[in-house]
Formats: sequence, structure tokens, C-alpha cells
Amino acid sequence: MIIKIAPQRRDDEFLVEKNGMALKINGDTFDFSPMQEGGTLPRSAIACEWIWDDVSFDGGQLIVCLILPVPANYSPEQAYPADLTDVPDGIIQFPKALPLIETA
Repeated sequence: MIIKIAPQRRDDEFLVEKNGMALKINGDTFDFSPMQEGGTLPRSAIACEWIWDDVSFDGGQLIVCLILPVPANYSPEQAYPADLTDVPDGIIQFPKALPLIETA
């Protein structure tokens, strides 16, 4: 699986778990296992605000484009994220924010 990330300034909670060809995004499961090589599932057919583009299956890889909510203290890795490749099953680790700076 390849996950392409589109950062967006938001304070939303965001938890994504991968299990095979399924993604659980904030508790909602999206199963892409019926997809076949060369197939594309249009964004308009997916009821998920976090998926921002068509989902495709190419070269043996599921390719999903997700919006990544980034806080005000975002890191360079969040602002300019690299694609996540060969994503293992389990909770997906996205780039982390910078530590909050205390103001007096």
C-alpha cells in the first residue's frame, strides 16, 4: 500500500489503521480488497472526508490519498510529507507535530 498525504491545517483527531486492503479511518472501515490490478475507485464513490482523490490499484499496490490534519505547531515533515510506502498492518504512523512552545 502507498499512502499519499495532503496536509491541511485542521485540529481534527485522525487515527488510521491498516488491515490488509482495508483502512479504518477514525472508526469507519473502508475495504478495498475487491479492487483488481489497474482498477480505479472514484473519489465520488467513497463516503469519507479524509480520502481526497481516486483510489487505484497499480503495480500490485493500493494507492490511497489521505488528508492529514496538521496543527498550528506543524513540523516540516507534516508540511511537506513524503509518501508512505510498504505500509504494514496496524496503526499508521504519520509525521508528528513540533512540541508546543509555552508562552508567559
